[in-house]
Amino acid sequence: MEPLRVGLVGYGAAGRGIHGRLLREAGQRVTAVVTRGRGEQVEADWPGARVVPDLDAVLALASSLDLVVVASPTGEHVAHATAVLEAGLPVVVDKPLATDAAGAQRVLDAATRTGGRLTVFHNRRWDDEQRALRALLADGTLGRVHRFERRWERYRPEPMHRWKEQDPVGGGLLLDLGAHLVDSAVELFGPVEQVYAEVRSLTTPAPDDVFLALVHAPQDGAPAVVSHLQAGGLAGAPGPRTRVLGSDGAYLVTAFEGEPTPFAALDDAYEESRRPGEPRHQGWLVRGAERTPVPAPDGDGHVGFYRAVVRWLRDGGSAPVDPVDAVRTARVLDAARRSAREGQVVRLR
Repeated sequence: MEPLRVGLVGYGAAGRGIHGRLLREAGQRVTAVVTRGRGEQVEADWPGARVVPDLDAVLALASSLDLVVVASPTGEHVAHATAVLEAGLPVVVDKPLATDAAGAQRVLDAATRTGGRLTVFHNRRWDDEQRALRALLADGTLGRVHRFERRWERYRPEPMHRWKEQDPVGGGLLLDLGAHLVDSAVELFGPVEQVYAEVRSLTTPAPDDVFLALVHAPQDGAPAVVSHLQAGGLAGAPGPRTRVLGSDGAYLVTAFEGEPTPFAALDDAYEESRRPGEPRHQGWLVRGAERTPVPAPDGDGHVGFYRAVVRWLRDGGSAPVDPVDAVRTARVLDAARRSAREGQVVRLR
């Protein structure tokens, strides 16, 4: 089967470092790139690909493209995604879909109006920890869950100087990491009924210290699950990545993507004593002093998103991420901004 011919809008950390890499791993081909100043990188990575200065130039190549990936700064997502849909091309939009729910809804409306195909890069659904936790929830190992905690904390006292740190509207951790955190919580535990948030800017113009408390809609007569989500760039001692509390035990993930944390000592001790043939683990099932490693799930990680994109476009499968989910996530983030501004709980339902 011939690979998809992909137009990539943006060739920075997201466009080149994430989308381009995953498209290559998935066996697809980038044939056009919107960038100014990174043409040599494009030529080295994708020999023969067209380098163009703006979105209009890549849309002029629409007849030779099967997909456009929008990896431009968040503030440009609405305009870029809408233009791609109106040109009749399928589009993957890097998360978040927009800076607010109104913008996200406009993109969704454009997809409906044009009959276009739209999905959003909520790739963290393909994380090993998310997939391992889904399996534990599906088989009832944790019993009735009442609390979900996930942290995305880093220690960067000298922040990076990028638009993500400098743009108070389109940048910041509430949109960048908060979109992933909220999407993960909603995928696992369903719609959100109320939001409380604390959002601050400590070292950058854009928010770099975020705490969200979400109350999910109760299901099957059980108490509502409460999600505590944190993202920070000034956390000298990052907390455990994930902790899920249920009536029959807890799921604990100590560390994430190599970020230093004192809790990683639990994993280090296990790896040092792991015998040949014993499975790689993804977190722990904990019951008081009892701790059992959870085997890592099979699968290919984030490249699975783009393999699902190929099935979506070639075989008529469902979108890897329903864009309606991205609009719901945007509404939760809007409520978080309002909660932080007003210092009160915001109800969504």
